[in-house]
Amino acid sequence: MALTIEIDHAKSRAKTGGGNPSPVVPQSVRGRIRRLKWAILILTLAVYYVVPFLRWDRGPNAPNQAVLLDFENGRFYAFFVEIWPQDLYLVTGLLVLASAILILTNAIGGRLWCGFACPQTVWTDLFLLVERLIEGDRRQRLKNIGARLTLRRAAQIGAKHAAWLFIAFATGGTLVFYFTDAPALVDALAHGEASVTALSWIGVFAGTTYGLAGFAREQVCTFMCPWPRLQGAIWDPEAFTVNYRDYRGEERRSAKKAAELRARGESSGDCVDCGLCVSVCPIGIDIREGPNFACINCGLCVDACDGVMTKLQRPRGLIDYESWNNIERGRRGEARVSRIVRPKTIALTATCLALAAALVVSFALRTSGAMSVQHDRDPLSVRLSDGSVRNAYTVKLLNKSMSPQRYTLGVEGLDATMTIVGSEPGGSITVPADGSETLRVTLTMVDPRDTDVIFVAKEVAGGAALSVRDRFIDR
Repeated sequence: MALTIEIDHAKSRAKTGGGNPSPVVPQSVRGRIRRLKWAILILTLAVYYVVPFLRWDRGPNAPNQAVLLDFENGRFYAFFVEIWPQDLYLVTGLLVLASAILILTNAIGGRLWCGFACPQTVWTDLFLLVERLIEGDRRQRLKNIGARLTLRRAAQIGAKHAAWLFIAFATGGTLVFYFTDAPALVDALAHGEASVTALSWIGVFAGTTYGLAGFAREQVCTFMCPWPRLQGAIWDPEAFTVNYRDYRGEERRSAKKAAELRARGESSGDCVDCGLCVSVCPIGIDIREGPNFACINCGLCVDACDGVMTKLQRPRGLIDYESWNNIERGRRGEARVSRIVRPKTIALTATCLALAAALVVSFALRTSGAMSVQHDRDPLSVRLSDGSVRNAYTVKLLNKSMSPQRYTLGVEGLDATMTIVGSEPGGSITVPADGSETLRVTLTMVDPRDTDVIFVAKEVAGGAALSVRDRFIDR
């Protein structure tokens, strides 16, 4: 059968007196999924606000903040992990791994990330909580839309926005803490000594939080975020997304009418068309209309519907996390089938494990130094009066550690005399901490020929050796 995925969700919103759709004003709801969302909100906010103040001893000359993105020195620190600019491949690998995990999650449960852990969802939930505490639940807030401004109403608006701004500036300030020493910046802010740069970025991040969580809300999830648009390519009918069991709920009738029909032995759907599933939706859609790419899979409509079914003494699960294929099986009167483990999820899981293993191995095998070799191009070689041939190279040694390193430089793969311009024969090269050293090197062959040459730099202290392959040219 043909399946239409609804994108336009404005028709399900409450109407104002003028007939125009009002902003989405979600109603509070209680239930197991709402409790899970509160737990995730508390956990994620605690991690976000606390992590910048955790300490991690990395020894002398290194910052002791556990998580720090140090732009000044080109470092990213995350506890025992230290990422350098030369480790861009690791960052790329982490992004690819995160994308693969997101696709795997989508294949299992749809937009679970969006509904439970996305920063937009978390901070919007927090802002909504403040709004409810100050202005009341949905019914009262809808009454306030377009109502006459009174002193009490003005006080509520002022208190709400003051609380939102406090949260926004706390959020913006904490984000800046990840880029500098958090306790030092807190002290500077407390004494009015913070730099203009820090204050500017705090203002930018605070304004973004205030605007997106306070006003944009569902518009971000529906129109600004690219993830809903990708659902057309990766939507999986076997994924356990929020769906309405229409074969059980239709035809919709009021509870009283349904009871009368059932008393006469006639059938009636379980849905009483109370509209609570729409009222609690933070996006403002009606899940009963079918799968909707705007749905963030938060499950609040599941809690709302289960509460109504419990009061009416009807089975829960009229709206539930269910695969679309099972919805169609239910329509045909067939038994439901759970297919979380299937070729797609197995392949995605294997891909995630392989990517994670490759990143771990790459991180374990990396060294604290790097070497590059550049062959002189003009001229490529010089023939000396005794018939030997000399090639010149520029060798650059990079020390990514926080302490000086000493290297000895040699060549392998050919019988040649190596000379380091400006250095004693057989001497070591000292590379400063978090710095580099550029060397001018010549190789002279008495019996010249075109061949590969391997430059090898070994740490005097016995660490890992660096090697780069180049070419000796006899022309």
